[in-house]
Amino acid sequence: MSNITQYDINGEKQGEVTLNIDENFQANHQMIKEYIVALRENQRQWSANTKTRSEVKASRKKCRPQKGTGNARQGNTTTPQFKGGGIVFGPKPKFDQHVKVNRKEKRAAIRFLLIEKIKSGNLIVLKDPTGELKAPKTKMIDTLLKKVEAKDKRTLFIAGRSSEDSNDSLFTNLSKSIRNIPKAKLNQLAQMSGYDLICNKMLIVCESEMAQLQQLVESK
Repeated sequence: MSNITQYDINGEKQGEVTLNIDENFQANHQMIKEYIVALRENQRQWSANTKTRSEVKASRKKCRPQKGTGNARQGNTTTPQFKGGGIVFGPKPKFDQHVKVNRKEKRAAIRFLLIEKIKSGNLIVLKDPTGELKAPKTKMIDTLLKKVEAKDKRTLFIAGRSSEDSNDSLFTNLSKSIRNIPKAKLNQLAQMSGYDLICNKMLIVCESEMAQLQQLVESK
């Protein structure tokens, strides 16, 4: 069991929320490293492409006479030593480089990192500000970060997004309120990765997402 402090949108304490976590849960550190490396590798596009001398479109006419000029012999301008010529051993689009991540390993890594955030006190609960945040208000979010001492820390807000999301929804207003604040970002719990947990020092979870969070960290 762990008690997490709950705040409202103005940064005032509203009590505590209890989560059932397994404080003795451990995950292999090498497994977590391989999971994070795989996430980073899978973000690469592998689309860099250069042209060889046979692919460059240019005149095939000989640059200058073979003899009599005192200069080295040259073929045409598609050769690598000329500007605009082909590239030697340049990058080409590679085959599928996707690194597969085992589903159980992914869940174990995220669960471990979430429990570490809770145990270190770097996870707090935000009381759903539906009534206060009817429109984007960056100043309100900025005040919240100052009061929870997360102003200069990388902070990840977690909020839910309904399938019938409208322009005046909580997620949309929260997103617009956060986007101009340095080191702060918004994401959904289902789309959160272990890389997000490692990169962000503070995690602020909306009250409506606590049930889903409990499923991720509960004892099994």
